[in-house]
Amino acid sequence: GRQRCGAMTDITPQFLRAHPLPVLPSESDKTARGQVLVVAGGPQVPGAALLSGLGALRAGAGKLQIAATAGYAAHLALAVPEARVLTVAARPSGEIAPDAAEDLKDGLGRCDAVVVGPGMMDDVAAGALIARLASLDTRARFVVDAAALTGLCDAHDLSAIAGRTVFTPHAGEMAGLLGWDKVRIDADPVEAARVAAQKWNAVVVMKGVTTHVVTPGGLVWRHEGGSQGLGTSGSGDVLAGVIGGLLARGAAP
Repeated sequence: GRQRCGAMTDITPQFLRAHPLPVLPSESDKTARGQVLVVAGGPQVPGAALLSGLGALRAGAGKLQIAATAGYAAHLALAVPEARVLTVAARPSGEIAPDAAEDLKDGLGRCDAVVVGPGMMDDVAAGALIARLASLDTRARFVVDAAALTGLCDAHDLSAIAGRTVFTPHAGEMAGLLGWDKVRIDADPVEAARVAAQKWNAVVVMKGVTTHVVTPGGLVWRHEGGSQGLGTSGSGDVLAGVIGGLLARGAAP
């Protein structure tokens, strides 16, 4: 049934069975399954792009594009042979530059979902990049993660992609996004998620031992079935990719 504003609904196997993913026709091809663009990684953590990309494919996306700088594009193309790798502008540090948005115009036009931020180390550049991507002409839905979240500031305008964006912060990233102390986030993660969801008009996946999913309208879902085994490098990259894959195949944010 419908949730009333302010209530909290638990995500359980029964809930998931009652809210299935969009059903794809048996004759659907890879184009019908949707295309994901992953803008992630860098010279220090190129594997983040690989993890997010594979997460998107395993979640059901039909096609995958990955942005990479010249320093590791060839290596990534060999590691993920099913992906189209797009070489983009780099900063002197080797990190993906905000100017990469211009290199991705054509690829963005073909996409149903874009994942931005996993494994990026330069949050200022990542915040500017997501703002530049949001300003381009695209129908895609966005997953904003890691440095692309902590690099956001009030000067960045995401209004063009409002209502079709998912934020995936843990407590530390949420503290950076809102300018709050991490202790305050840990004390009331739902309130932090509500503030961020309303401010940026995005669905917020507030990660933690208990994960809360909050909409701009104040709806809240809770998942308590996690495992401490998920507290490991790379699991957040996979999650961002999985969400991107689900968006690409037609799920609402």
